Amino acid sequence: MKSKAKIAVIGAGFVGTTIAYTLVLGNIPVEIALIDINEEKASGEALDIMHGSGFLKSSSVYAGDYKDLKDTDIIIITAGVNQKVGETRLNLLKRNASIFKTIIENIKKYADNPIIIVVTNPVDILTYLTYTISGMERNRIIGSGTVLDSSRLKWLIGKETGITPQSIHAYIIGEHGDSEVPAWSRTSIAGINLEEYCGQTGTCSPNFKTAISLKVRNAAYDVIQKKGTTYYGIALSVRRIVESILGDEHSVLTVSGIPDGEHGISGIAISLPAIIGKNGIEKILQIPYAEEELKSLIKSADTLKASLENLKNQK
Repeated sequence: MKSKAKIAVIGAGFVGTTIAYTLVLGNIPVEIALIDINEEKASGEALDIMHGSGFLKSSSVYAGDYKDLKDTDIIIITAGVNQKVGETRLNLLKRNASIFKTIIENIKKYADNPIIIVVTNPVDILTYLTYTISGMERNRIIGSGTVLDSSRLKWLIGKETGITPQSIHAYIIGEHGDSEVPAWSRTSIAGINLEEYCGQTGTCSPNFKTAISLKVRNAAYDVIQKKGTTYYGIALSVRRIVESILGDEHSVLTVSGIPDGEHGISGIAISLPAIIGKNGIEKILQIPYAEEELKSLIKSADTLKASLENLKNQK
């Protein structure tokens, strides 16, 4: 691999610039082209980050354009309109789909088989549109999916049990949104099923699963209500995906990918635990979920398909 991985971040809003900033603080040297329709904004953000270059290793950020997509290893798409207070992610679909078509056409024009990470919401549907419009292999199209939701779940379980989130195995699967599914049957601490752990230690309050599930599902809405938008958590989540790709880590992350029949799902992008390495999604894992969780997962996929169909009918 090159001495520096080349990354393009399309969209210099709060999310895109925070991702760029978070990436240069990481352990892998990166060269980042920050691309935005507002070139002055992109230039100002890049300058602001690089003014601190004396405290960085060897990473760099500069304002670029679509021609800078040439030879990129990873393209991260954050461009789009922001989610409004009280607006669901799926309501964003029509407004952001048209923006995405232009972006993907430019990627096809200038880039040569990069890995694309989609962050813009509704991320699952836009990930699938990226796949269909780009014509690229499904493993090279990744949505940020429920990586952040799963982190929120671990954090809340950690607060409930007193255990550090890094020692908790827990996944949110399905849509990154209102139909997401906490995979409680697969949640464990030190190899012990969560319910058994709670029984051994007596640390969990009654009905804690219901309360935590609701908090995770409403987490973004809560942040948006309080400060207008979210960007720190998603930036850290995207950095984790990027690190796994560039380091060929084969880490398991709940990214939004395009299943090819796993759990009977196809024709949409949806979040499932997947092995992430240098080729993107190396494998989507078919974990044996509880029957009710699997039913909810299928329902979540159907919800996304219905939204995709509505978009097609609106053309």
